[in-house]
Amino acid sequence: MPDFIRHDGGLELRTPQEVLRIEPWGPHAVRVRAAATAIESDLPGALDTTAPPASGVELTVLDDGSARLVNGRLAVAADTRGRIRFLHAATGRELLADQQPYTAWDPGPRIHSPRGDGSYRIEQHFTAYEGERIFGLGQHLHGRLDQKGLVIDLVQGNRVVAIPFLHSSRGYGLLWHNPAMGRVELAGDTTRWVADSAQQVDYWITAGDTPAEIMAGYADATGHPPLLPEWASGFWQSRLRYRDQEELLAVAREHARRGLPLSVIVCDFFHWPRMGDWRFEPSEWPDPAAMVKELSELGVKLAVSVWPMVEPDSDNYEALRADGLLVRDRRQGGLLTSHWPARGHGTDYQPMALYDATHPRARQLLWQQLSERYRSDGISVFWLDACEPDVSPELAAHAGYAAGPGVQVGNLYALLHAQGVADGLRSVGEDRPLTLIRSAWAGSQRHGVALWSGDIAPTFASLATQIRAGLNVAMSGIPWWHTDIGGFLGGDPDDPAYREVVVRWFQYGTFSPIMRLHGDRVPNQAFSASMSGGPNEVWSYGEEAYAILAAHLRLRERLRPYLTELSGAAHRTGAPPMRPLFFDFPDDERAWTVDDQFLLGPDVLVAPVTEAGARSRPVYLPAGTRWLDPASGDVHDGGVTVDAAAPLEHIPVFLREGAAVAAAFTAD
Repeated sequence: MPDFIRHDGGLELRTPQEVLRIEPWGPHAVRVRAAATAIESDLPGALDTTAPPASGVELTVLDDGSARLVNGRLAVAADTRGRIRFLHAATGRELLADQQPYTAWDPGPRIHSPRGDGSYRIEQHFTAYEGERIFGLGQHLHGRLDQKGLVIDLVQGNRVVAIPFLHSSRGYGLLWHNPAMGRVELAGDTTRWVADSAQQVDYWITAGDTPAEIMAGYADATGHPPLLPEWASGFWQSRLRYRDQEELLAVAREHARRGLPLSVIVCDFFHWPRMGDWRFEPSEWPDPAAMVKELSELGVKLAVSVWPMVEPDSDNYEALRADGLLVRDRRQGGLLTSHWPARGHGTDYQPMALYDATHPRARQLLWQQLSERYRSDGISVFWLDACEPDVSPELAAHAGYAAGPGVQVGNLYALLHAQGVADGLRSVGEDRPLTLIRSAWAGSQRHGVALWSGDIAPTFASLATQIRAGLNVAMSGIPWWHTDIGGFLGGDPDDPAYREVVVRWFQYGTFSPIMRLHGDRVPNQAFSASMSGGPNEVWSYGEEAYAILAAHLRLRERLRPYLTELSGAAHRTGAPPMRPLFFDFPDDERAWTVDDQFLLGPDVLVAPVTEAGARSRPVYLPAGTRWLDPASGDVHDGGVTVDAAAPLEHIPVFLREGAAVAAAFTAD
C-alpha cells in the first residue's frame, strides 16, 4: 500500500484511485481534499487559497505508512487505505470518521464517478452516530431544528438557502466546501454528501468544546461579519409596494406624526422603467434626492430593491451582452432567460436575461450603475431580491457562468452578488456594508448580508417553521437574519384572525436580529409591473393591535444598545445574536432539544406564541442561572419548565438575573 508523505505542512496520500490531501486550516481545524487525478487549488468557494495560520501542529508518518495530524483540539488519524478518523485531541473521543466498509467489495468512503464531460459525481460517506444532533445547513422549510434523519437538497431557491455548514452535537463543525448542486443525506446508517458535478471532494472540519468555539472557528475560516450599522438595528417598514414617491413619504411622515420609531423604509420592486435599468421611473419618483433628504431629516434611511434580471431594451442590456456579462444557456445555446412582468405588457411575462454575478466585470458594472443612479441621490442601502437567482432548478442546472457550469458553481451566485455590492460600498468609505438579501452561501456573512426568509405564508404554522429555520441559519454563520413580519403571501388586515397572527409575529420580530414589516396584503393583485398589495403599516390592523405594535416598536428602540453589543460580539467571534438555547447552555441536555424558544444574545430568552388563541405556554428555563420574568417581577431557578403567561399584549420573555438589559423592559 502507498504511504502518506508530508506535503506543504500537511499530509498527502496517492493511491491508484485518488490523491488525498489533509492540511491544517486555521486553529483546531483541517481541510481535506481528494481528487481522482490532481487536486485543484483555485476552484471558487469560501476558503481563501492560502490556509490561515495554525500554531503547534504535529505531523507524524508512522512506520506502517499511516499518519497522524494534531492541530489544537482536533486530531486526525488516517490509514494507508485513505480512511480518516477525526478525534478530540485531549480525550481521544471520536468526533467523526469515514464510513467503514460493509462488504468485501468496498468502493471506499469517497467516490469519484466520471460524468463524461471532465467532471465527476462526487460522494463522501461518513459514519452515522446514535444520538447525534445536527444543526445549520442554511434555511429550509421542513420545520425541524435537529435535522438528523433528513435529506437536505443543496440547491438555492425562494425560501430555501443552501449553506453546507453542519454543526454537530458531537463537538465538530463541517463545511462541505463545494458550491455544486447536490444534497446531504443524514441517515441512520451513514451521512453522505453528494455533489452532482464537481472536480473533487473538499471539506473543512473543526473541533470545539462548545458551540461558541465551533462558530468562532468557522468565522475565522470563512470570514467575520462586519459590524451592523447603527441605523439597521431599528424598525424597517415595507410593503408590496409603495407605488410612488408621495405614497412612500406619506408613511414616513405618519410615523413621525405619531411619534413611532422608524429607521428604514423600503422601496420595493418595479420602481424602475425596465428590469435592468437600476434607476427610478421619473414619472413616479420625480425627485429621489429630495425624497432622501426629507427622509434623512426624519432620521430614516431609504432602501431600494435591486433585481438581477435584465430586459432586452433596458439601459444596460447591450453593454452586458456585448462584454459577455450575461448568464449563458449551456443546453440550448445563447442566453439563459426566464419570464417576468414588464412595463407596458400588463400581466404578460417577457423573457429576460440575468447579469452574471460570478464575473468580476459584471459586478463592477452593476456597482457603477447603483453608484451613479442611487448613491448619487444619497441611497446606500440595497435590497438584493430574487438573487438565488430565481429560476427553476432545471434552468439553474443548465446555466453557464463565468465561474463554471451552473450545476458545479450555481450556489455561489448570491454570495458573489452580495460581494460586488459590499466591495462597492467599501470602496466609497462604507466600512459597515449591509445589504438585504434572499439567498446566501458559506462566507456570505463577511459581505454584510441581512438574510430574510423569502416569500412565506402568513399563518401561525409558517411562523413556527420560521423560528426553527432562523436558528439553523444562525448555526450556519449568518448573524443577521429575519422574516417578513406577518408572512408575505397574503393576509387580510381587516380579519381578526389574521390580526392575531400579525401581533404574535410582530412580537417575535421585536427580538429578531433585524425587524422588518413586509407583505403582499389583501386586496392582492395579479403579478405585474404595476401591482400593489394592501395596507401594511402598524396602524393598518385596528386600534387594539396598533397599541400592542406601537409598544413593541418602542421596546425595540430600547433594545438597540443591547443589539449593538451583540453586533460587536458577532463581529469579533462569529456568535449569532439569535441562537438556540444550547449555544449558551451546552451542558444542559434539555437545552439541546428545545426548538420553539431562542436566546437573543446571552441574556434574553424569548418564547414566541405560535397558536391562535393561546394565552399561556410552557417555557423551559436553562440550568446554570436564575431567570427574571420582567412582566411579573418573578425570579425562577433554571433547569425547570414554567407555565408562562402570554396575554395578547406580550409573549413570554425571561432575562438572566442581574442582566443590564432588564432596563429596556421598563417602559418610558
